[in-house]
Amino acid sequence: MDYPQLCRLRDELLRKKNQIPKAAFESFDKSFDIEYAHNSTAIEGNTLSLIETKAVLEDNLSVGGKSLREIYEVVNHDKAFSYVKKCIADGKPLDENTVKDIHAVLMENILAGGVYRNVAVRITGAAHKPPAPSEMYSQVKGFFAALPAKHAEMNAVQLAAYTHAEFVKIHPFEDGNGRTSRLIMNYQLMANRFLPVSIAKENRLNYFNALEEYATNGNLQPFTEMIAALESVKLKDYLTLAPPG
Repeated sequence: MDYPQLCRLRDELLRKKNQIPKAAFESFDKSFDIEYAHNSTAIEGNTLSLIETKAVLEDNLSVGGKSLREIYEVVNHDKAFSYVKKCIADGKPLDENTVKDIHAVLMENILAGGVYRNVAVRITGAAHKPPAPSEMYSQVKGFFAALPAKHAEMNAVQLAAYTHAEFVKIHPFEDGNGRTSRLIMNYQLMANRFLPVSIAKENRLNYFNALEEYATNGNLQPFTEMIAALESVKLKDYLTLAPPG
């Protein structure tokens, strides 16, 4: 990962942002929000297509043949991401209460959100087994207690990757851990003035393998490289909106 290069791209976009037409920037952001809601829910099995997700979120249309849960999943994801953006705009740190609030928005009309599980869970197809509820509780408390030190030890991309990978490894909620982890990953990126990224559902095998590498071997590098590559593409894409020079 060439972190200095990512910082240069970020700083160039920040410098040129005022030269980009507001409508163009907002169009890119809106398109991303829809793709992000689609990909993040599709990774977990939601069957709405990208066009159907757009119809629900942008056009307020109903989609036939889909369950209410699937509709709520994409609507709630969009609301939760808006909440993340508001928290960052308000300068709110990523802490335990904020993460519980994010999860509560994700789970609205689906199940009781923001509540840690009291049952054992398994991640289908993964060698890693999330901790039992009693052990999970101490691990999640330790995760939040360690975040300030991680801020000092890691660069922004490493921190984002760690935040996602460690949280989903603990799997503190009965459902919605993946979506929550991807949102708090972007929370860390955006809090450091990087752009949010979306992991395409078509790339979920590499994504799961990178998370498994961390969960079983403690190796964060593959996942960090994945996030860095996505960030580089996103920054360069947005910079195409800016005038040269």
